[in-house]
Amino acid sequence: MPSFSPLRAAVRTSTAVATRQPTLKFPLSFRRPFSQSKPAQGGHGPSFDPPSGWLFGVKPGEKYQKEGWEGVWYWGFYGSFAVAIVAYAFKPDTSIQTWALEEARRRLEAEGILQDPDTKPRE
Repeated sequence: MPSFSPLRAAVRTSTAVATRQPTLKFPLSFRRPFSQSKPAQGGHGPSFDPPSGWLFGVKPGEKYQKEGWEGVWYWGFYGSFAVAIVAYAFKPDTSIQTWALEEARRRLEAEGILQDPDTKPRE
């Protein structure tokens, strides 16, 4: 005698779809009990601009007119880039090697092993 377990599973699935009981396949968020219309998919109309055949939509012979935000964006972007370069050029040296070299020099000067480079030799 053949097994009826696949048929029982199919009946359970079709029952859940017909009665709109929440399951993993059809959670409560998919239920729309008082609506007769299809759920909206979002969007605000077609977003496709048909191709005009011109580069950036500017016909040959016409001068490109900047939009209002472009100048502010260029000055802000490249200005902040220039400020970042200047700040990077003048940043202090905080590497561990520099600190260790200065600390070793200080200790050797304190012990008298190394002479202080700032003092002039006596003649």
